[in-house]
Amino acid sequence: MIYDLRHKTTYTYGAPVGFARCVLRLTPRSSPWQTVLSNIISITPKPASNLERTGAFGETTHTVVVDQPHRALIIEAKSRVDVHARLIDVGAPSDPWESVRERAFETDALGPDGPASFLFPTSRTPVTASLTDYVRQSFTPGRPIVQAAAELMRRMREDFVYDQDATDVSTPAVEAFETRRGVCQDFVHIMLSGLRGLGLPAAYVSGYLRTLPPPGRPRREGADATHAWVSLWCGPDRGWIGIDPTNAIFAENDHIVLTIGRDYADIAPIDGVILAPRGQTLKVEVDVIPSDEDGRLL
Repeated sequence: MIYDLRHKTTYTYGAPVGFARCVLRLTPRSSPWQTVLSNIISITPKPASNLERTGAFGETTHTVVVDQPHRALIIEAKSRVDVHARLIDVGAPSDPWESVRERAFETDALGPDGPASFLFPTSRTPVTASLTDYVRQSFTPGRPIVQAAAELMRRMREDFVYDQDATDVSTPAVEAFETRRGVCQDFVHIMLSGLRGLGLPAAYVSGYLRTLPPPGRPRREGADATHAWVSLWCGPDRGWIGIDPTNAIFAENDHIVLTIGRDYADIAPIDGVILAPRGQTLKVEVDVIPSDEDGRLL
């Protein structure tokens, strides 16, 4: 499936800003299961510098500096992506999760596609007994890892309430777990904490999810949103599979990968600093348009 993507972020300031430095992670990731056909990032006002790099987890970053006074900063990324993901068959053979854990700790693959970087806790995904015990209920002794992961995401979909007002970007995973409320970022951090507590490699995936407008109604421009899910390493034979605890589905052709990291701090689409005396407002608009719909963006 080919998608046209638009991700527009507008910062409006209460007073002129004389300096801004931002790191942009707005280029979708190419992989055996996804091909980036084009990616254009436009910035207003025009930055004084724009340095492109490859990050620690294979992501493309742009470090931009705006040094002219401005009251608004507009960052828009337009991409065309071909997603050709594997379909996940829960019934197909997969290794017992304990053997996957052993293989992960034995690995010498230290690159962004290997399991080593995703084994250990982070400040946002600490190993906590309550979260590990919750995940362990699905990972019973000897259970195939894909079957266990499928049950875990279904349990989370039943046990947790999607509530945009319950948390914010800094809410700890343990707090969201205790209230059983939050958004996709919270559910991913909870799952990551529990999986890593069992010794399993799991990564935070930031991206987009194809959504459908209500029957008989047109797509609303800018009404889509960024999304997050988990990528779980299932051994050298099965590799990585995407698990979406918010929707209790595997990440297949409706999920478009933007970046991958250990937690949200690694892969925030935009972060940085500004020099300004007053506050700011933020508006984010996202469009995910499949090729079988009208409205191509590029």
